[in-house]
Amino acid sequence: MAERDGVIYNRLARVPERLCDKGAGLDALLEGAREPFVLRGLVADWPLVAAAKRSARDARRYLLDHARDRPFAVSIGAPGHDGRLFYDADMAMNFRSGTGKLPDIFAGLDTAEERGEARTVYLASIDIPAHFDGLDAANPIDLGDRDPLKSIWIGTRTRIAAHNDFPDNLACCAAGRRRFTLFPPDQFANLYLGPIDNTPAGRAVSMVDFDAPDLAAFPRFVEAMAHAMTVELEPGDALFIPSMWWHHVEGLEPFNILVNYWWRSTPAFLGQPQEALNHAILAIRDLPDADKAIWRALFDHYVFENGADVTDHIPEAARSILAPLTPESAGRLRAFLLRSLSR
Repeated sequence: MAERDGVIYNRLARVPERLCDKGAGLDALLEGAREPFVLRGLVADWPLVAAAKRSARDARRYLLDHARDRPFAVSIGAPGHDGRLFYDADMAMNFRSGTGKLPDIFAGLDTAEERGEARTVYLASIDIPAHFDGLDAANPIDLGDRDPLKSIWIGTRTRIAAHNDFPDNLACCAAGRRRFTLFPPDQFANLYLGPIDNTPAGRAVSMVDFDAPDLAAFPRFVEAMAHAMTVELEPGDALFIPSMWWHHVEGLEPFNILVNYWWRSTPAFLGQPQEALNHAILAIRDLPDADKAIWRALFDHYVFENGADVTDHIPEAARSILAPLTPESAGRLRAFLLRSLSR
């Protein structure tokens, strides 16, 4: 990468590489992992990867052989779009979203390829079992006892702003090349995040253009880059992205496919932390400072520290939601919250 505005992209630390087999070795590497790592060639034996190595059209034909007859969500950039799926000057999205049948979407890509036209077309986070028949079984990976969400990302050259996700993530490059730039969770302030409720894809994103960072507007970005790691994935390679790590993602070829797996290490009956943050913004953020200090102490007591002094003085059978949550107590708490929010 080039040097721009004093930020040395080509001197970033590289994501460490690990070796393992696709069975127990992978399970052991993933268990409790809190740092990213690369697994070269992990899915190199996938038929989808083999098709992609022949040509982009072969990869598309292979997907069409498995596609269900249903609408696929797609994002499309206007003519001249540079592949950066982001905001426009008015903080609306700089792309339009719609749905279409996969054969029609791919026919458009075929035509654009024949004419040498650069188009921005992106099918993001497509649920594999819901949209494809047998694709997952034909291109397997053994994640042990994990029960992941399985998604596929298909598109032309794209740049996806740095964001994070709550689940752990194993991202497998099936076609083209993907460049990831990763940041530890604590770098959020140096990435200058945009709105929480108006986002390109449901998560707050960095407002910094990584291709041309405006360091006058975003001076702390230099500090973020000092903690960054980067990797380029070839077809068959995989990258583990731990929960809450920030990642900027680029599709580098005219046609790219990524398959990813998301899973949580906590029980599914627990709530989403982002929803708790949103509720705290609604209920606490705009209180007077003295009141916020009280609530900060209560959050520390009940949530972040959660020591024995919270419950030791209460009979064990009467601790209710102060005891470790179960599916039943979590369900009661969720129902209580829904009733509260609906008033």
